[in-house]
Amino acid sequence: TSTEVKKPEDLGAEIFAGKGACIACHKPDVKLVGPSLQDIAKIYKDKNGDMVTFLKGEGEPIVDPTQYALMKPNLEITKTFSDEELKALEAYVNSHWK
Repeated sequence: TSTEVKKPEDLGAEIFAGKGACIACHKPDVKLVGPSLQDIAKIYKDKNGDMVTFLKGEGEPIVDPTQYALMKPNLEITKTFSDEELKALEAYVNSHWK
C-alpha cells in the first residue's frame, strides 16, 4: 500500500475539526464565538501577520484582541502541535481567503 501525501490544507482541516477543536468557536464564513476563517485569513494577510507564531503562543492577537482571553485555553492545545501541523492549520485558514 502506498501512503497518500496530504495537502497541507487537508491536514489543517482535519486538525481544525479534530484535535485542535477550532471548529467549536470558528466557522468558515460567519462569526460564531470567534471570528470567521475568512476574516482571520483576510486580517492576517492585510497585516502581514504570522499565524503560526500566534498559535505557538508567541505572538500578539491581531484579529480580535477582545476575544484573546477566550482563545488562551486553546493556545495551550496548539502550542503542542508540530510546525508541520501549525503550517497545515494556517494553510487551511488561508484557503478561506477571498
